[in-house]
Amino acid sequence: MTSPETAAMALQDHAALWSAGDIGASEVVDCACDALIAGLDTPGLRILAACTPAEADYDVHDLLPAALDELGLVFHPAGSRAGQEAAARALAGRMLAGTLTPAEFAFRIHQRYGHDLPLTARLAELNDEYATLEYGNTAVEQVDAEVTAEARRLARHPVIRTSSAALFEWRLHRITS
Repeated sequence: MTSPETAAMALQDHAALWSAGDIGASEVVDCACDALIAGLDTPGLRILAACTPAEADYDVHDLLPAALDELGLVFHPAGSRAGQEAAARALAGRMLAGTLTPAEFAFRIHQRYGHDLPLTARLAELNDEYATLEYGNTAVEQVDAEVTAEARRLARHPVIRTSSAALFEWRLHRITS
């Protein structure tokens, strides 16, 4: 069974990926259901988890920020630098978990942010390297290793929340007690 803290972080990542357009609203609803099963329980989370797939596309936009706030988590508006960085970190986590290959991860980051997001600029360069492998002496495994190192760096990158960690821990304790 997933811990409440792990479920809360998964919900935070899903919110970032949804806001960036990387996943659909129904995936956010599924994650909210998983959070309830893990022991998180707030009124907003229950309402979010109760959305049908047909309702999700319309209602997640309004329900997700409130549900995250109740848990002491942050909703990053679409297009914000913080939201882009949160989505990049969430994608890095997916790559490290084996959901994406290094090449897919680098491609998605490059496609989404180009060379403009400082946090992910090296990944865009590495995606360019994948495209030129047949013309150079670099092996795919070497680029894969560099992309994996970048994913680890992103996963370790500090996450700055507007809600304090103490508030989150207090709410998590209150919710799970």
